[in-house]
Amino acid sequence: LFVSNVLEEAEAVPVPLSLDPAGSLLLQALVPSASPAGLCRLLRALAPSLRLVACHSCGAHILEAALLRAPLLIQEGAEDSGTLEDLVLELGGSVQEELSAFALDAHASFVVRTLLQALGGARVGSDGGRGLQVLGTSHSRTKQAKPGSEGPADFEVPESFLSLLQGFGESFGELISEFIANKFFSLCLQVALEVLHRKLPEACSQLCCSVIGYLSSRNPAAGQSYLDFIEFIANKFFSLCLQVALEVLHRKLPEACSQLCCSVIGYLSSRNPAAGQRADCNFTLQRLIQAAPRKLLGKLFEELSPGLEEILALEHLGVVTALLGACRKQGAHQQEVLQGLMEAFHCWEPPSRQLACAPLFASLLAHEVYYGEEEEEEEEEETVSQDQADPSPRLSSVSYHGSLMLQHCLHFADPSVVLHSLAATPPQDLVTLACDPAGSHVFDALLASPSVPEKQRRKVLRLLKGHYVSLACSKHGSRVLDAIWSRATLPAKREMAQELVEHEQKLRNDPFGHHLVRNFALTHFLKRRRDWDRLQEAEKKRRELFAEILED
Repeated sequence: LFVSNVLEEAEAVPVPLSLDPAGSLLLQALVPSASPAGLCRLLRALAPSLRLVACHSCGAHILEAALLRAPLLIQEGAEDSGTLEDLVLELGGSVQEELSAFALDAHASFVVRTLLQALGGARVGSDGGRGLQVLGTSHSRTKQAKPGSEGPADFEVPESFLSLLQGFGESFGELISEFIANKFFSLCLQVALEVLHRKLPEACSQLCCSVIGYLSSRNPAAGQSYLDFIEFIANKFFSLCLQVALEVLHRKLPEACSQLCCSVIGYLSSRNPAAGQRADCNFTLQRLIQAAPRKLLGKLFEELSPGLEEILALEHLGVVTALLGACRKQGAHQQEVLQGLMEAFHCWEPPSRQLACAPLFASLLAHEVYYGEEEEEEEEEETVSQDQADPSPRLSSVSYHGSLMLQHCLHFADPSVVLHSLAATPPQDLVTLACDPAGSHVFDALLASPSVPEKQRRKVLRLLKGHYVSLACSKHGSRVLDAIWSRATLPAKREMAQELVEHEQKLRNDPFGHHLVRNFALTHFLKRRRDWDRLQEAEKKRRELFAEILED
């Protein structure tokens, strides 16, 4: 009754109240509890001044709250729901008629994004603006939650809403050539693509083809300036729209679009200095690679493989990791890309150098740099005796992108090259890798990858024997040791516990090691060995039971 009475009073001065900071906050708090009649009165009062309210920092919030409340009331079939539906359609039609004015405004663009989601009955994760309230949840809960933590939500909407949504798709397609590089229009277009993808796939395909078709018109092959094309493709707002368009099309990408993407990759590859040395083009290139379907991946690899070494030299490491990730995801061209990567690090030929690929990838250093060698002929290298050779260098640091490269390679269908390299790596270097924030995830991949044979996995992990205490006293190393323990057999656990229990007091006083004393039950191991054995067997059965449940 209170909410209804306040909204009835607000009907006399809706615009001044919506534009006032304090009045806006009051209305925002009341609208989620408004009745259909109260919401109808508010929308009817705001409709004549729609553009003024939508383009205001306070007024835009009121319209968003009303648009989110309306579908819920309509879905419930409440009284006056038909009138409310007509008002939302009227408001949406007004926005569609002046879409460029609304979508280009910093505040009104939020209203457009919320309207698209309300019309489509879907909350999407690409909305780059304020966190939208999921229908039926409290405002405080939504505010405290991290963006996207509640995931996308679907709700029923009338057919008339979907018809208007399709009209919005057509309107966006007409405006692409003028405004796609604008920040606010780009955000609206991304939301439109995702909502259409989930509710109206055919309309989404048409809008996607409009985005990619406009890129075709800017292509140098179409007679446009190459430098203008580079400036355009490097625009981060357009590149985000292109990424969403490619992602929603997924495997249904038309052949013409595949050819276009391949030509874009060619223009942006390191063989074109104007593009290859630009960080913004680098990010666009990553998005294109990540969204590429399987049939396009081979063409992308052909374009990029000759310039992998130059890409690494330019420190565009995200392009390399994106290419490895795409090969892993699509299950194609894995050995070719691995060979190209090893050639870029100068460890493909002679074959003896292949054993060094793991530390080279991890440190992102070429073979000559890592080992401090000069360029020599292979015959001269073979004449150098072992005593005269410098001692093997130690792995001193691990690169984030280097760790990602190793993780992707370990998930390839045949990771034998990297596994052999890890097995030939000095134990101290493996400890350095395990104790590094990025490098520790290499062991996660080693333990989790289904393509790693158990024998090869044990061969690498066995090298850590004698260094368990160093791992246990490290923040990231202790996590690796805990992960190894969870997969180890009972005899392997006995060996680990025997080594650790000799330093029990040191581990108890260590900020990280004391957790392992508890998790590994080292006190039981030392004093009640039979109880410890039974405890480990019970833990193993419990893990196997949970694994079966998850598989089912």
